[in-house]
Amino acid sequence: MEVILKRVHKTLGNKGDIVSVKAGYARNYLIPEGLAVVANEMHRKVAQENAKQAAHKMLKLKADAEALLPLLAAAKVVVRAKVGEGGKIFGSITPLQIAKVLKEQGIIVDYTKIAIDLPIKQIGNYQAVLALHEGVSYTLTFDVVPA
Repeated sequence: MEVILKRVHKTLGNKGDIVSVKAGYARNYLIPEGLAVVANEMHRKVAQENAKQAAHKMLKLKADAEALLPLLAAAKVVVRAKVGEGGKIFGSITPLQIAKVLKEQGIIVDYTKIAIDLPIKQIGNYQAVLALHEGVSYTLTFDVVPA
């Protein structure tokens, strides 16, 4: 029996995949649990349209991410932090602080997409990797200065 998966299933496949399973498994588990629907003509058309829309959305998100690259290259990022003796920062610099500085310059980046290798606890020059989209990333150089 062929079914269309409504969610990602670790052994069968991804959302929207058409898979062949035993009829009992489909009727007694997949369909009642809301994991799949029977692959009839109507459901196949809906799945194809959803896949087409998802592909279009992914292309748009990638284009938006690539449009941010020149803005990031032109940005001068300076993070201000309270500093104690010897240039040591109270706490550490977080991706959220970097995202706020970028937002002040009109560049909106989700802070969960910013990766910092080591905790930043001193003033100086550092780098962070921004994973803007699958296959689109940017290494941002920023300065940490006393507030």
